[in-house]
Amino acid sequence: MTDADADARGLAQFDHDAWRTLVGAGVGYGIVLVAMFVALFVVPFLVFLAL
Repeated sequence: MTDADADARGLAQFDHDAWRTLVGAGVGYGIVLVAMFVALFVVPFLVFLAL
């Protein structure tokens, strides 16, 4: 058995809709957090600098 076979077999256990849903939810949550951070901290800071 080669290393490529072991890697492919190891990642195959994550080839399921539940894992894709988990990753999608995590990415979506991260995008919302970044948007909130920008809206609540970066935008007011830039407005403050412009004054």
